Amino acid sequence: MKKSPTEKKVTGVPPMAELPDPESISVSDILSLYDKGEIDLVCVLGPTASGKTAYAVKLCRAINSLKGADVAEIISADSRQVYRGMDIGTGKDLSEYCEIPYHLIDIAPAGSRYNIYEYQRDFERVYKDIVSRGGVPVLCGGSGLYIEAATCGYILPELPADPEYRERLEKEDINVLRHRLLAESPDVTEGTLQSKRRIIRALEVAEYRKTHPVEDPGFLPKKVYFIGTLVSREERIRRIDARLDARIDEGMIEEVKRLLSEVHISPEDLMYYGLEYKFITQHVLGIISLDEMKVLLGNAIHQFAKRQMTWFRGMENKGYKIHWVDPKSLG
Repeated sequence: MKKSPTEKKVTGVPPMAELPDPESISVSDILSLYDKGEIDLVCVLGPTASGKTAYAVKLCRAINSLKGADVAEIISADSRQVYRGMDIGTGKDLSEYCEIPYHLIDIAPAGSRYNIYEYQRDFERVYKDIVSRGGVPVLCGGSGLYIEAATCGYILPELPADPEYRERLEKEDINVLRHRLLAESPDVTEGTLQSKRRIIRALEVAEYRKTHPVEDPGFLPKKVYFIGTLVSREERIRRIDARLDARIDEGMIEEVKRLLSEVHISPEDLMYYGLEYKFITQHVLGIISLDEMKVLLGNAIHQFAKRQMTWFRGMENKGYKIHWVDPKSLG
């Protein structure tokens, strides 16, 4: 029998690999590593609804307490929270930050298409400013591409892909490519060396730099302490469903209507942002009912969270060390 589209069922979310055991981390040890220059950035990452923002705020407060001064500041790594006026749908929850300064939220107009190259430049500017003032930067977010752009240790020039060059390198053994890249860029990160795709991209960038000099990446972090907020799949699903209901009650549909009618963003441009903006726009236009929207959007968010976790576990496979923690572990 065909199931109703309004039936509350999570679809398209295949079983995940077994989750790691949560670690107990010492904030004083992390701060000691930072003060000694053994790490140059703390990054709190995790899938949507895993409690990463609340954890990052608690971490900043613990750092401030140990320092006896307000030194910790959060830099957002969220690809949609950069847009002004897109608040409920992107889950900004700005009240969570309280007294902790935050950056790279509300920096681009709704309807624009902010990109990863702009993000890296803006991240470097903010990171440099925090460090120059004696602060402790804490990167927090769930956008894997933005996290890697901030922590890859080199400037990403906005250059088009070279299919012929890539095809030629794909035929080479990965160890040959590693040696070539190390000769070109001796400060390349360990994570890059573990992925043939990333090695080829880095070589493509290095080749480009020979004839197109780019800005020195002196203030991009290269020694990052990654902390991942860990929740079970079942708990994450429960949180996503409860949060979706709460955000609809808070006025998420009205936010989309305002963006369409008052900010004059076209439906196509609004749906470009995906998830909430895609399905709620379809509902506002009368393409799908409210019940259909809730089910389709809930399923899409579950699938998105699963992809986020896959990305982060993939980072580990590339050589990144992520310290997975219970997000409630800092009190």
